[in-house]
Amino acid sequence: MPSTPVEQAGQATGQTVLIIDDEPTACVAMAARLKHLGYRVLQAGDGKAGLEVLRRERPDLTIVDWMMPEMDGPSFCEVVRQDDALLSSQILMMTSNDQPEQIAEGLARGADDFLSKAASKYEITARVQAGLRAAGLIRRLEDVTAEIRRKQEALERELQSAARYVESLLPASGSIGPGVQMVCCYRPSLGLGGDLFNVVPWSDDLLGLYLLDASGHGVSPALRSASFSTFLRRESLLRHVGSSDPGAILTEANKHFPLTEDGHYFTIVFATFDVRCQTLSYATAGHGGAFLHRTSGEVCWMARPNLPLGFDPSTVYGTEVLAVEPGDRFYVLSDGLYEVPDSTGTLWGQERLEQLVRTFGHRPLTEVLSGAVNEAVRWLGHEQFPDDVAVMAVELTEADRHE
Repeated sequence: MPSTPVEQAGQATGQTVLIIDDEPTACVAMAARLKHLGYRVLQAGDGKAGLEVLRRERPDLTIVDWMMPEMDGPSFCEVVRQDDALLSSQILMMTSNDQPEQIAEGLARGADDFLSKAASKYEITARVQAGLRAAGLIRRLEDVTAEIRRKQEALERELQSAARYVESLLPASGSIGPGVQMVCCYRPSLGLGGDLFNVVPWSDDLLGLYLLDASGHGVSPALRSASFSTFLRRESLLRHVGSSDPGAILTEANKHFPLTEDGHYFTIVFATFDVRCQTLSYATAGHGGAFLHRTSGEVCWMARPNLPLGFDPSTVYGTEVLAVEPGDRFYVLSDGLYEVPDSTGTLWGQERLEQLVRTFGHRPLTEVLSGAVNEAVRWLGHEQFPDDVAVMAVELTEADRHE
């Protein structure tokens, strides 16, 4: 007699079914039927032995009897659902009592479907096939998830490599010229950003420095920042601008780095210390994170209402000049330090940062920067900043200053 379409659909699949039943006759009968349909069949005589087989073999479908000694079917299901490695296993519960209350209990405790011991061979085949279809979909989903995880891990490794490259472009803390000390701090966020800062040594008495931020996160803004940093090297600036004037530098950079097709842009502050004349010249383009902390205690923020680079190629950026004296400190920082929210969404903000700098006064720059970062972390509630934190703190000192 030829097999029915239902029986034919399950033949020669190569899938594995585990039967857990303490009644040998019922177990052998079910195994024979499933083997006839082309399935590989495993058997266990109780719930504990079934768990061992399930962990070792990872069958596509487990058929478990409700009533068994030591560990019954529902208890078996609960153990499986509490094990992350077995959580997705498909379980078909067999029972001679198929009352709604019992079915509800079995489903609540972890079974995926029910099979009455009085079911016909056609129903048995259909329910087994349904369980195996679900198992196949889950396995494919697990494979896709695993592949996504592998790709995510590979991407994270690439981002970490790119972050190390970005950090390699940053200057080291210490003396950057006669009578000028600098302390730096860089705390990258989870997503690779586009914050970069560096020093441009014009001459022994003239030092340039900048901090730029490319909008967005990821490899693209980091690469754009790296490209921009090449433009901001001394030799490149002398070739393209022919001047150390910050405003002229930003005006020329504005022509070289227009908005991207996705609308991304740069903000930047560029400053020049003239150690002999004791002046600080600076220009900003959409960047508000720069201030001068004078020996008198006065804090002067240096933001100007102007466009970031790239919005309008005809924009001309002006240069501001301030007199400085030994002991004055110039801070340039990304907004990632002060635009951090607490649990209510309230930002730490520039005013709290300014108050902290006033409180620390003229203690060593390393203490001021570590104090600012620690306070931002306390406000944030955890160690991982949502945006890159980049800070340069520069102090004109009395020692070694050219006369």
